[in-house]
Amino acid sequence: MRRNRWDDYYARRAREEKWLARSVYKLQEIDRKFKLIRTGCRVLDLGCSPGSWSQYALKKVGKEGDVVGIDLNPPGRLPYSNFRFLKADITSLNAEWLRRRVSPRDVVLSDLAPMTTGIAVTDAARSMALAESAAEVALSVLTERGNFVCKVLEGEDFRDYKLRIASYFQEVRLLRPKATRKRSKEIYLVGLGFKGGG
Repeated sequence: MRRNRWDDYYARRAREEKWLARSVYKLQEIDRKFKLIRTGCRVLDLGCSPGSWSQYALKKVGKEGDVVGIDLNPPGRLPYSNFRFLKADITSLNAEWLRRRVSPRDVVLSDLAPMTTGIAVTDAARSMALAESAAEVALSVLTERGNFVCKVLEGEDFRDYKLRIASYFQEVRLLRPKATRKRSKEIYLVGLGFKGGG
């Protein structure tokens, strides 16, 4: 019987611990390092399906906070009264439309991933387009001193993207979580302390 190459330690652990996806361990590591999500926070999760990041955020914010998830596909079962799902395409999202439906957010998360081709330059460009869309959303809904997490596949435009995001935050850090697959080019950009002016 052939072994599923995606069924690794983190995938098995996620099933055992009842998380909706293995990617939860990436957010968990980022959050532990930078203390992004606190009780009472209002979180926006871009590309929320299959749902493990929203699931983690809901546990962290408690009943005092809330999480809004946006994706083309609904996430897995999230039986929380303080979770709301909006079906939308992040690349064509109107900031004004979003602001009317979502209150200001303390944290914006983006684990958005493009349909990959295996061609590094193409995949990096698609990832950067999603990261740009995520940044536009974050800059339009974040509260002052809010935090932003965004997955990016490193490519030639990454440096300019990082510099642009850095102009809006008190600090920008980069992290490649331990749960990231070895072959992956993904890295997470973390913007800490939004200065406003998005």
